[in-house]
Amino acid sequence: MSWIYLLIAGIGEVWWATTMKLSHGFSKINYSILTIVGMIFSFYFLIKATKNLPLSIAYPIWTGVGALGSILIGLFLFKEQISPITWLFISLLLIGIIGIKATSGH
Repeated sequence: MSWIYLLIAGIGEVWWATTMKLSHGFSKINYSILTIVGMIFSFYFLIKATKNLPLSIAYPIWTGVGALGSILIGLFLFKEQISPITWLFISLLLIGIIGIKATSGH
């Protein structure tokens, strides 16, 4: 169940990062509130995940899921462009997340 909590926490990180951008520097109150709610949601599930997973495993996966999800949001929602060399490093990030999970023993 801890891995599911960790995935949910990562999705929460994507949520708050996205709504933070949409808040335009916290000048739009609705998105600002959604950002804070997303942060609480994300941290709550990270806390639940770290009850059974080591921090050395949970934290990098949490941030990695958040990073990869934010890249997808940037591409599809905000129409951001990514250079070919950046795609290489995004691939390495994904490989790193999979490798951490595969070798964690949890």
